[in-house]
Amino acid sequence: MRRLLLISLLTCTLGAWAQNSAPSDSQTPNTPSKPPVRTPSLAPPRSDRVNAADLDNGPGESSSKDSPIDLSPPAGDDKAHPQSSEALMDVEGGNDAGQVHPWNPHKAAKDIEVGDYYFKERKNYRAAADRYREALLYKENDAVATFRLALCLEKMDQPNEALKEYESYLKILPSGPQAEQAQKAIQRLKAPAANAKATP
Repeated sequence: MRRLLLISLLTCTLGAWAQNSAPSDSQTPNTPSKPPVRTPSLAPPRSDRVNAADLDNGPGESSSKDSPIDLSPPAGDDKAHPQSSEALMDVEGGNDAGQVHPWNPHKAAKDIEVGDYYFKERKNYRAAADRYREALLYKENDAVATFRLALCLEKMDQPNEALKEYESYLKILPSGPQAEQAQKAIQRLKAPAANAKATP
């Protein structure tokens, strides 16, 4: 758009200049004449005349890239928030509270797919559980990954962890497609614990 505006402005300027500098009849006939001014074409370029290498497909630069940013804390901040530097040190030091995983539902779905392969085809429940856990890192509270992780943990004879995951599934989707199956699994896993408490 700017190019078209610039070209039309240039065309008007050149046209006015050409009219003002046109030779009048009073000039001598021996004066060499100037070549006519070519008016640029305002039509958009045809695709067969555009070289793809000349096009810029990269991201544009920010107009504020050279603007200085003041990152210093405001005056009196250390008195108003005396423990803020300790919290910053915890985050920078690798404290789990400061660890943030990116939300990526596509990566989570792929991890679930690979986990299903290990679970169904290979009967490798440990590898499947690892993939379901990884899916939950990329998409917290994913009902499918939570339920399938519970199945893996139950297959690996880890009833307490499986029980927690079944309960988590019911918190996420209380009326979900596997809700009835999760409730039965919870009753099944709680029954041996109740029997162990009753037996002296």
